[in-house]
Amino acid sequence: MRLGKFSLSLIALLIGMAALTAPTASGDNVNAQTAGPQNPSGAQNAGALNVSCDTGTGVLYGTLELPAAKPPFPIALLIAGSGPTDRDGNSPMLPGKNDALKMIAQALAARGIASLRYDKRAIAASKAAGLKEADLRFDIYVDDAVRWGQQLRKDGRFNALVIAGHSEGSLIGMLAAQKLGASGYVSIAGPGRPAATIIMEQVRAQPIGPDLLKQVEDVVKSLEEGRQVEPVPAALAPMLRPSVQPYLISWFKYDPAREIAKLKMPVLILQGTTDIQVSVNDAKLLASALPAAKLVMLDGINHVLKEAPADRAKQVASYSDPSLPVSPRLLEEVIGFINGLKPQK
Repeated sequence: MRLGKFSLSLIALLIGMAALTAPTASGDNVNAQTAGPQNPSGAQNAGALNVSCDTGTGVLYGTLELPAAKPPFPIALLIAGSGPTDRDGNSPMLPGKNDALKMIAQALAARGIASLRYDKRAIAASKAAGLKEADLRFDIYVDDAVRWGQQLRKDGRFNALVIAGHSEGSLIGMLAAQKLGASGYVSIAGPGRPAATIIMEQVRAQPIGPDLLKQVEDVVKSLEEGRQVEPVPAALAPMLRPSVQPYLISWFKYDPAREIAKLKMPVLILQGTTDIQVSVNDAKLLASALPAAKLVMLDGINHVLKEAPADRAKQVASYSDPSLPVSPRLLEEVIGFINGLKPQK
């Protein structure tokens, strides 16, 4: 089996590389159009508003979900996972939709909590904000989340800012939460080990020969040490081509367990027990790095936060079935956590 055949899903689902277009905007300002109508009683009209954020190197688009409540109220910034995953939690690589992040946002609004979820660079409505592959860095995703958070902080309707990241968005979220001094942070199915470790674990699980495996190990080790490798063997080019290496170097330098230990705000860690992408041990690593955090294991819940057995075929089906609800316990844990935070501006 050629590594290139396997690596397409690895890049799309783990690395999240989708930067194929040039920047379309310039400037240093951040402009999130989050103004929404209010009724005469002062209560914010419930509903979903289209919003945008000019990052200075492209405009990002998202959805502001508002509760039918009188402001101020808390808001959660929801950060999607890896690959071409959109603001609602869906990927064009899979048939159908799962709508996991959209369901979380709607559930929060029903309980008096606002949320903002957005399409990352080069994804869905934010496609034009994509950068050339060689120019993309993991920290750009972090900076984008920080810009959204900064704008929300300036909005008088919100009295607490919570960062909630799913999958790869967990690491993006914890780094953004550090920079923002967020009121709280939630990790949902977030890896607890460096990306290079997880990638090599998945590579070793593939039926590839020892020579090819050694080549992958050597290149990944160099990238972990911050050194690019050129040229790379042809078999590795789909996954480790020179243009993608700067991004990988910028990503590999972060250890989620080390980063979560730096957080000074309340932290909630959520992990499903039938997740076939992120293990229970990853959540335990995060929790052991920050003993003050609350760790919640969700029995029978998979990576897209739906109830599903460990059977792979049933797992795959759940990834594309929006009729399946997000775990009620997950929703209650997130809502309870946010409602327990002290208002902060």
